[in-house]
Amino acid sequence: MADYQYPIDFDWTYQEMDQVIKLWNAVEEAYENRIEREVFLNRYRAFKEVIPSKGEEKRYANQFEKDSGYSLYQVVKKAQDKTLKTIKMSGK
Repeated sequence: MADYQYPIDFDWTYQEMDQVIKLWNAVEEAYENRIEREVFLNRYRAFKEVIPSKGEEKRYANQFEKDSGYSLYQVVKKAQDKTLKTIKMSGK
């Protein structure tokens, strides 16, 4: 169980918050266990519907990494490897 809060905007709809939270869960899963590459990419696409701006994505991702130690950027980078079926990040 995480001992930090997910970076979200309370002006978002419930559905938008849910999409963002599912992405943070997917990043955690990639570090703590493993996650199917397609599942992660689907969650990332849904996240990008809520946060289409690269600058805004970076701001939220940096906050999440600062709080959790888990890098969205590194997981996305690894997910770009089309030969992988699952994503497993090593360490924090």
